[in-house]
Amino acid sequence: IKKLEEKDLIAFKYCDDKGDVNETSNPNGSLNNIAGILNKNQNILGMMPHPERASDGELNNQDGRLLFESILNDVLI
Repeated sequence: IKKLEEKDLIAFKYCDDKGDVNETSNPNGSLNNIAGILNKNQNILGMMPHPERASDGELNNQDGRLLFESILNDVLI
C-alpha cells in the first residue's frame, strides 16, 4: 500500500456521493478504500468492482456506464 501511495499508483478509491473516502462507502473492506490501481508504467488499470459487468441494459444494470462515459468525455474533449 505504501509503495502504491508513494508512486501515485492508486487510480480510484471508494467514496460517498460527496467524494468523502470513509468506511461506510467501502463495500468490500479493501485497504484504504482502494478500488483501482495502476502498474508502474501507469498504462494498465486493475479495478474493483467490474463496471463492465454493469454497463449493458440486457444485463439489467447500467450503473457502470457512468465510468466509461466519463472517460470518453474526458478523452474526446
